[in-house]
Amino acid sequence: MTKTRPDTTPDAGETLDPDDWDALRAQGHRMLDDMFDYIAGVRERPVWRPIPADVRARFREELPRARGDLDEIYREFSDYIAPYAPGNIHPGFMGWVNGGGTAVGMLAEMLAAGLNANLGGRDHIPVEVERQIVLWMRQLFGFPDTASGIFVTGTSMANLMGILVARSARLGPSVRERGLPDRGGGLTAYTSVVTHGCVAQAMDLAGFGTDALRRIPVDRRHRIGIDALRAQVRADRAAGLAPFLVIGSAGTVDVGAIDDLAALHALCRAESLWLHVDGAYGALGVLSPEIAPRLAGLESADSIAFDFHKWGQVPYDAGFLLVRDGEQHRRTFAAPAAYLRRETRGLAAGSPWPCDYGPDMSRGFRALKTWFTLKAYGTEKLGEMIARTCALARYLETKIAAEPKLELLAPVQLNIVCFRYRANDADRVNAEIVASLHESGLAAPSTTTLDGRLAIRAAIVNHRTGMRDIDALVTAVLEFGARETEARVSGS
Repeated sequence: MTKTRPDTTPDAGETLDPDDWDALRAQGHRMLDDMFDYIAGVRERPVWRPIPADVRARFREELPRARGDLDEIYREFSDYIAPYAPGNIHPGFMGWVNGGGTAVGMLAEMLAAGLNANLGGRDHIPVEVERQIVLWMRQLFGFPDTASGIFVTGTSMANLMGILVARSARLGPSVRERGLPDRGGGLTAYTSVVTHGCVAQAMDLAGFGTDALRRIPVDRRHRIGIDALRAQVRADRAAGLAPFLVIGSAGTVDVGAIDDLAALHALCRAESLWLHVDGAYGALGVLSPEIAPRLAGLESADSIAFDFHKWGQVPYDAGFLLVRDGEQHRRTFAAPAAYLRRETRGLAAGSPWPCDYGPDMSRGFRALKTWFTLKAYGTEKLGEMIARTCALARYLETKIAAEPKLELLAPVQLNIVCFRYRANDADRVNAEIVASLHESGLAAPSTTTLDGRLAIRAAIVNHRTGMRDIDALVTAVLEFGARETEARVSGS
């Protein structure tokens, strides 16, 4: 007699699926339409709004215990979250190197969430999409077919992973079991004094400590000094230390400087050093025929870290690490385990998996929004957009040169312009100008310090930014500068 198995199919209400799919569909369509309107009407809103105390207090509520109403939850999003976003989709946002995103990327993110794919591994098409991006990046940067790549959160993580690959290449696979020799075995790394702070943090996290990172002076164009670097490497060798890594910059965070990558490559080959390039946003300059020649030597790097969510305009987050020696990359991170058994058939096939090239087993489908962006716009259009942001920086440079009240503080090399309002107490005045700009909602630059002087820093990354936004920034800086200096004179 055949036994009848009990029906364990969940009844309606026992799963997290909706009871009424049509109602959810209508709500989803409304949300999508609202977000299209939100992006399309971005110029109608301030760049940024201060968060009122009562709004901030709403996000101190207790953990929800009972089910909530989706309409009410969405109303809270619309009233208390969307209006107080950081503003980087706005054309007036020039504070930090943040991409503006696109509606296409937003749709791709929605599709990825629907699939809910874990790209740690196994044999499914989302992994093949990521592998296609790896293939495209090999082609873009002139890397060999054996090169590897992987999506990560951003360049901070990619820089850390690049340092770990360099560490493994120098010390061999035993470093994964035995750890670093006492005091890091005397291993030393080199970068410029203007490199992003995440590089020092990566040296810390990799176990070397920040003291093992030599910060080399820069030339007048804010590029690492090649002669100073060579002298430091040789001095460290003479002192019994073991140089192993140089981290070059393709677009520094303060002024957008690009190191002489060809010269760095020649030095690294002569000294048997690993060359890693922090190309957080500048590496994608290879998409522009105008900018690509300035990145000569990038194709010879041992590893490159960069973000698609900056100049690539992919929604956050979408960082990437590209490694010339794919096998060395794999040996650095692969961690076989019984529950990660690989097969030749079925869902457990398709090895090696992405988790063999990084520390994450649980990984979102970041590749899809990047794949959509590259296919929807193509490299030519993206390259034109990148070149246009640099042209806008040069336009801002001419506006500054034409205005006696303003002064340029660093050469404009890519898309970043550092300048300030002339005043007796210039550091304080310019800090106040930037704060006032933010609160006004007119524009959102940031500040940095160059040669001991506080600068207004305009990073033009957003594809929506145009000449009128540059004009508005200059006008507002002059207005707030005059207001601040007049108030200072009057003593108010």
